[in-house]
Amino acid sequence: MTQNRISLTLDPTTVERILASITALEADLQQLVALTNDERRDLFKMGTKSQAFCTTALSVAEQHAGIMPRDFDLAAFQQDHMALDALRPCSLRLAHLYQRVTDTELALGSDLMAASLEVYGVIKVAGKDKGVDEARRELSQRFVRRNRAASPDEPGGSSGGNG
Repeated sequence: MTQNRISLTLDPTTVERILASITALEADLQQLVALTNDERRDLFKMGTKSQAFCTTALSVAEQHAGIMPRDFDLAAFQQDHMALDALRPCSLRLAHLYQRVTDTELALGSDLMAASLEVYGVIKVAGKDKGVDEARRELSQRFVRRNRAASPDEPGGSSGGNG
């Protein structure tokens, strides 16, 4: 193999332990919400400046609770503030771990594609009359261009690309 960005072994016991850890995280974080795209789009977004604004607003609301409307839930405001402060370090670590997982997936996929292309190249050049014609034809299907004008049911029709 000419490319080997990563060499990784995940034995079944390790995978089982990882999945159990994820299950435990899911159980501990069962109160997390899942928003629709529309809900995400419609919500206020809290950036760095907004974070300072919210902290100051909380302080003002605590110091002047007597002038806040009766239906203003100061306790919920305080609870949301504390929950966000507690959740942020977890979110950052999970995001970092997720990035490493996806980078590792990308590197492994790239290694597999590079090795597969090497196999295909060897079979195309050196495999003639060696009994690998069917394997070469099968591998060559990855590179067949589909005619976008043809219907998906016709031979050569576009039915999903060559990914």
